[in-house]
Amino acid sequence: MTFLVVVIALVLVFDFINGFHDSANSIATVVSTKVLSPFNAVLLAAIFNFIAFTVFPLKVATTMGKGVIDPSVVNLTVISAALIAAITWNLLTWWWGLPSSSSHTLVGGLVGAALVSSGPGSIIAGGVLKIAAFIVIAPLLGMVMSYILSIIVINLVKKHSPSGVDKHFRRLQLLSAASFSLGHGGNDAQKSMGIIWIALISMGLASPADTKPALWVVLSCQAAIALGTLFGGWRIVKTMGQRITKLKPFEGFIAETAGALTLFGATHFGIPVSTTHTITGAIMGVGAIKGASAVKWGVTTKIFWAWILTIPVSAVIGAIIFYFLRMVI
Repeated sequence: MTFLVVVIALVLVFDFINGFHDSANSIATVVSTKVLSPFNAVLLAAIFNFIAFTVFPLKVATTMGKGVIDPSVVNLTVISAALIAAITWNLLTWWWGLPSSSSHTLVGGLVGAALVSSGPGSIIAGGVLKIAAFIVIAPLLGMVMSYILSIIVINLVKKHSPSGVDKHFRRLQLLSAASFSLGHGGNDAQKSMGIIWIALISMGLASPADTKPALWVVLSCQAAIALGTLFGGWRIVKTMGQRITKLKPFEGFIAETAGALTLFGATHFGIPVSTTHTITGAIMGVGAIKGASAVKWGVTTKIFWAWILTIPVSAVIGAIIFYFLRMVI
């Protein structure tokens, strides 16, 4: 039972770091356009992170709890190895200022630990491939939507003065930032719920037939990610808000709206996606409307490499940590 408490604590630490690491996704555009101060931006994001469970069904939690590795082979050592691997990669990419995916690092850690523990048969290939596919699909959706929205908005406002456009979209950006934060809390917090849920199932404290985790699991995970967001990850804010492309308020609104719509759809269908990938693609789409030179492709290339490496590197770390934990526990 003590080990279970440690595992749950690790999940909440991961969830906190997820919010800390990904806070930039929600607030980078609204801060870089100077619509809100950094503190007010993270406060707004944290509030909407927390209330997300009242809006979205817990389908992503089900996917993470039952759709990545076979629940029958899961034990607390596997889960611990996956969590330590995810926390390690998240902290490294935070230190390097790279907006990597917290969800994909957790999936990678689970896959690596399960492979060492129980072999390839323990991996639910369909679930992992679906999640991996959205490494490409989520940013593409965000990019295409923001590109289309940019064309629509530019045509709608072309007869208005720049100052008038700026004034209106500064207000609208509050709505778009809140919506993106809602989508972030709805998708990302559920990943941690799924891990606690599967840990409880492995200990016989929850039934595999349950359709959703207990309320205390939901509330604790939403609170952890909201607190993480409140503390913020300022290194990544700079990358997301300034180094990919320069944003005006109407562009920030478009990027956040496109990102939020992508997250809402993915969460509705129970697909764990990267909020990082989604908003990065949306920002690139906004930048591309001004021409290819408006996007700083050198920075973008580094981000893409972080995306590609996240699952395999996390899997290797998860496998190594599982070996170590099996020796000492």
